Amino acid sequence: MTQVIRNFCILAHIDHGKSTLADRLLELTGTVEKRKMHAQYLDQMELEQEKGITIKMQPVRMRWNSGNTEFILNLIDTPGHVDFTYEVSRALAAVEGAILLVDATQGVQAQTIANLHLAEQEGLAIIPVINKIDLPSAEIEKAEEELETLLAISRDSILKVSAKDGTGVENLLRHLAERVPPPKSADPDARLRALIFDSQYDPYQGVVAHVRVIDGTVRAGGKIEFMASDAECEAMEVGVFLPGRISSEVLGPGEIGYIATGIKEPEQVRVGDTITSLTFKGGDRPTGDIEPLSGYREPNPVVFASVFPENQDDYEALRESLKKLKLNDAALSFEPEQSGALGRGFRTGFLGMLHMEIISERLQREYGLKLIFSNPSVSFRVRARDGKEEVIYSAAKLPSAHEVESLEEPWVLVEVVTPERFLGILTTLVSDREGYIVETSSVSGGRLLIKFEAPLREIVVDFYDTLKSVSQGFASMAYEWLGWRKGDLVRLDILVAGEKVSSFSEIVPREKVYYIARERVAKLKELLPRELFQISLQAETDGRIIARETITALKKDVTGYMYGGDRTRKMKLWKKQQRGKERLKSMGRVEIPPDVFLKMLKKT
Repeated sequence: MTQVIRNFCILAHIDHGKSTLADRLLELTGTVEKRKMHAQYLDQMELEQEKGITIKMQPVRMRWNSGNTEFILNLIDTPGHVDFTYEVSRALAAVEGAILLVDATQGVQAQTIANLHLAEQEGLAIIPVINKIDLPSAEIEKAEEELETLLAISRDSILKVSAKDGTGVENLLRHLAERVPPPKSADPDARLRALIFDSQYDPYQGVVAHVRVIDGTVRAGGKIEFMASDAECEAMEVGVFLPGRISSEVLGPGEIGYIATGIKEPEQVRVGDTITSLTFKGGDRPTGDIEPLSGYREPNPVVFASVFPENQDDYEALRESLKKLKLNDAALSFEPEQSGALGRGFRTGFLGMLHMEIISERLQREYGLKLIFSNPSVSFRVRARDGKEEVIYSAAKLPSAHEVESLEEPWVLVEVVTPERFLGILTTLVSDREGYIVETSSVSGGRLLIKFEAPLREIVVDFYDTLKSVSQGFASMAYEWLGWRKGDLVRLDILVAGEKVSSFSEIVPREKVYYIARERVAKLKELLPRELFQISLQAETDGRIIARETITALKKDVTGYMYGGDRTRKMKLWKKQQRGKERLKSMGRVEIPPDVFLKMLKKT
């Protein structure tokens, strides 16, 4: 029986049935026994099961027979949320085809269009599929019309399935075999070239690299080299995903699998690196240069936050945990940072607020760490008066106003797909977020595609939640980087008892600074515990105090035990108490509890 390989992934907006379709494919091909099957089978993280979303790409190998041909189908299940687009882009570079899945009840969404553009850039074969055709609310003809317009294809090439009950899934498998091209022919006797598209850390096998083999073969025991890091090792084990790791004798051209490296230093194995062989025919070391694979562009973090352990003894544990997480999530970036209030920590970069939330949850659940996250912000580009330029990721590092000639911030192009009836309220929302609409077009079915430009700081924190709220859940969004633009921005500092707390500093628009300042000190007044002396809370910008609140001193009745006598005895005790409060106030600064920093992050 002839064996042929087909590598593909599933692209869809969040909640369009991508994981359910993957479940049916696993069942139909017999990859997973029915007694072991459960919903969202490829979403193996506890967080994915809880939230009902795909966070990590997951490869799986399936076998399917048609006539005298056995098809080896390598599926990479991908996330649908905009924060995990980098996961999608890496998966696309490892396959030749993509299923573009559209919910019949919702139609084409913003992230559907964004993922389609990524697939087209890679030159992949696109198979359009309409899902959830079994639902009473399904609008199949409308979805067909949208896909016909979007892809410039005939309706005959659009497949219809119900991932829930399995309708049309076997027909989809036949079209996969026919319409997805096989891997480009390569010489199995050539020197190994394999692309690392993902990795994870195993306490016994070290770094396990997820690879797509382009040329040559790799076997357990073979000597391999990582071309970017120059690290060398012996492949402890090679194998495929079923979807758990199953060892095999060899991985050949076109196959997707894993290589257990035994390497304990995570930074030596990088996503996008090329693995090549150090042993060749007859055990000889190969000669001559080899061209590394193109790899991936570096992800561009858009949200930055400082993370500190509650207990400074956990600093090294936090460092190791971040290294291991970066193996599994290449979009995460971090560097050491020092804070006077919170001690040693790391400045971390994320692709969005959901990405930040997931990393925070994983650090606490998988590694048992108790953490404090600072106020999330975006990056800014500062041009000093002496001509120097610098990109800063923390408001505390912004130079004084008299040293700054200009301050630039990142802007993004946002695409929103929404029903026509929400156009007015969406226009107001865009204006409130300092943006402006550049294009409005019809998607069909009474829906609009609205493109607008806005500062990134107004989009990443809570814009998605607000958009869902004002559109009753019908709108969807995706965004892409536009570049740097000048902004009229200032640094807002918060002083507690006259001492500046850098973790509370932020960069805000000049026109809104007074409103934001009053809001911050009022909220801090509610959160900080009272002391035995009066505490002043001040907001400062450009060397001026623009807002103030006062936390009154904690009162203690030092004369409560007295039941009579001359009033002068009470007066002496009150004066003694007052002198004590003055000494306390002058002795040191106010200790801010860790939970106050967390609560200040939440919007009022």
